[in-house]
Amino acid sequence: MTTARITLTLLLLATTLPAQGGGFDDASLRVESQLSEALAELAALREQLADEKIPLTRQLNELETELIQVKAEYQQTVRLLDSRNLDLSNLGTEIKARTDETNYLSNLMSDYIREFESKLHIAELPRFEEALDAARLAPENSNLTGDAVYQVQAGVLDLSLDRLEDARGGTRFEGRAVDDTGRVNPGTFVLLGPAAVFRSKDGEDVGTAAQRLGSLEPAQIAFANPDDGLAVAGLAAEGRGMFPLDPTLGNAHKIEATQQETFLEHVQKGGAVMIPIFAMAAAALLVALIKWIGLLFTRKPSAKRVAALLDAVGERDVQAARSSAAAIKGPVGRMLSAGVAHMHEPRDLIEEVMYETVLKTRLRLERMLPFIAICAASAPLLGLLGTVTGIINTFKLITVFGSGDVKSLSGGISEALITTKFGLIVAIPSLLLHAFLSRKSRGVVASMETAAIEFVNQLSKTPPPTPESNAEPNAEPDAEPDAEPDADALPLSVADVREPEPAL
Repeated sequence: MTTARITLTLLLLATTLPAQGGGFDDASLRVESQLSEALAELAALREQLADEKIPLTRQLNELETELIQVKAEYQQTVRLLDSRNLDLSNLGTEIKARTDETNYLSNLMSDYIREFESKLHIAELPRFEEALDAARLAPENSNLTGDAVYQVQAGVLDLSLDRLEDARGGTRFEGRAVDDTGRVNPGTFVLLGPAAVFRSKDGEDVGTAAQRLGSLEPAQIAFANPDDGLAVAGLAAEGRGMFPLDPTLGNAHKIEATQQETFLEHVQKGGAVMIPIFAMAAAALLVALIKWIGLLFTRKPSAKRVAALLDAVGERDVQAARSSAAAIKGPVGRMLSAGVAHMHEPRDLIEEVMYETVLKTRLRLERMLPFIAICAASAPLLGLLGTVTGIINTFKLITVFGSGDVKSLSGGISEALITTKFGLIVAIPSLLLHAFLSRKSRGVVASMETAAIEFVNQLSKTPPPTPESNAEPNAEPDAEPDAEPDADALPLSVADVREPEPAL
């Protein structure tokens, strides 16, 4: 900086000398003087800089050393912070895992408590009710710590283990049971595995302990065998003896209770649709009975009598044919009698006359048979109608009471199933009866058609007699041609000698 100042001063002097017109020597002296001063000042400044540079350099080195130490401490602190963060993250993961494990154990214990309660016999519920309620409400109690909740739930586990030990050899405990009259009696329960028996304190009520639908109290079901009651009385009093075991665990009593329903009560559960179903069943049965009796008394033609008639027809013996046809009873006889009455008529006419008799007989035999078929087809539809109405009633009850109460839904389900059951019970026999009676009527008509064909064929095979064939064999050959013929010599009329029509 000082050198630049001196150079600037010299330039100013050089520019001002011609203008001042002074002596050059004076200017040179002043400039030299100023230059010396400037050099002296520069030397002083250099010495000052040299004196100040050493401590500043020393101070700079100290600061750099301190900076290096601070950087090392910072890096160490960063590493420590990273390590602490990693430890904190691992600790958080472990805490979460332990929390999840605790929640899992708590849920597992809750499920076990519910499962344990559902497996208890109805007589054991009062024994474990307090512990079960405490364990069920413990997770929702904010005043309890997690360890306290676990201890309460673990208490139920200890009780269940003790129960297993007791149930292995049987256990006795006090309780209450409801008898058949609805009275609640205190007494003693004896539990062996899943089976339990009860004896009242007064000893009057002894029986199996079971759960009754819709009741929260155990029901006492009396023994059918008095020896079982005596055995239970001694077992409850002394703690030893014979235990009457029900292998069905009370299901036999429930099945017996359901089977005590009368037929009328069972039908009444079907509802109003059962009335037309039974009316249709009675009508179909009545018609079938009448038709069966009618077909039963329908005479069938005897093969010998039919053969005798055909022989008489073959011989063109009208009187014998009429007597043979009259001897044949039933619709076949009436048809053949009509055919014999028109033996000398054309074949077409004979066939029409006999076919008319067949049609009348068929209409009479098949009368009311379609009614049985209608009953067989309509009964399942009525059962389906009852099913639909029962399902509708069931859904109405579900809307009101929900789907939890099965007993309230049994009415609609019974109506839905019972009507279908009785509809099929009516339809299947009606269908079989219709098939049987139709087959019987077709058999009668078939026998008439067979007899008619044999009659017409036999009539066609035999040519009609001529007047010469009916003349007396011993008559005189030279008799007078103008003589009156005897009435007995020509028994046939003009109609008897008519040419037969060609068969179709």
